[in-house]
Amino acid sequence: MKSRLVLRAGVALAGVALLAACSGPTGTNTQNTGSNNSSQASGDLKVSVITHGTAGDAFWSVVKVGAEDAGKQLGVGVTYNSDGDPGAQAKLIDNAVSQKVGGIVVSMANPDALKTSIENAVKAGIPVITINSGSAKSAEFGAMAHVGQEETIAGEEAGKKLKAAGKTKLLCVIHEAGNSGLNQRCDGARSGFGGAVENLQVDISNPTDIEARIKAKLQSDAAVDGVLALNPQVAVNAAAAIKGASSKAQVATFDLNADVVTAIKAGEVLFAVDQQQYQQGYLPIVMLKLFKDNANTLGGGKPVLTGPGFVDKDNVDKVAEYAKNGKR
Repeated sequence: MKSRLVLRAGVALAGVALLAACSGPTGTNTQNTGSNNSSQASGDLKVSVITHGTAGDAFWSVVKVGAEDAGKQLGVGVTYNSDGDPGAQAKLIDNAVSQKVGGIVVSMANPDALKTSIENAVKAGIPVITINSGSAKSAEFGAMAHVGQEETIAGEEAGKKLKAAGKTKLLCVIHEAGNSGLNQRCDGARSGFGGAVENLQVDISNPTDIEARIKAKLQSDAAVDGVLALNPQVAVNAAAAIKGASSKAQVATFDLNADVVTAIKAGEVLFAVDQQQYQQGYLPIVMLKLFKDNANTLGGGKPVLTGPGFVDKDNVDKVAEYAKNGKR
């Protein structure tokens, strides 16, 4: 029920955006540099979106599309930059403050590293909306809202689904050191699963090593019958590792891309936890526009949840239609 309510809220906000696009400022042209960084559109309200994603990451490319779509529809100038290094991400925030932008949207995989920069933005009178991760620190740092899913809750629900699928021992694969949200996912899965859960640390930048590490673990511990990936790429690597190890384990994953959609159809992935990242790019632009034009706020101090939703064999065909156009 909760995920349905969240989805309805997201649809309602999208409707607000579309209405505003029809009656408000005209859409704008996007200047795409061809990379994941420094794409922008022109508009009276200038918003800087700064994430911890890396260039070419399928997840963050959907966030970027969401922000840019909202900018076009609402006449908001959207600049997108990303850097996986927390120190570099903080500098991007500082640069946005020095440029006196009208709003900042920022993901906080490492909140403490961004604390001073975000607080300085707020002191400068720039409204900040946090997205994706770091919700526990959002209000403390002075952000006006957080848009995303609660990682612990999402992990719990994933753990419950794996337990319901008959799994007894779970491997939770963490692909990025220092990302607090990933640890929250595994902790939540441990709570929801109620059985044995072991974490495995891998490096997202080395897919070959990811597959080798998961394969080695499955070969050394035949009791592992479930693998929870926290990233679509890792899910694909895990599926290959299971085949290589001749294991009977099954994969579930967080987040969605075209490869995961194909794997769900093929029965290689049980389900994907869908946090609907398009909304994490889209909704903050709508919220900042409403705040500027009408002093509106959303969330009432609580996160605006975009998930968890679940994509499995029952609904994958419908979702696949939207995954093809880069919006799921």
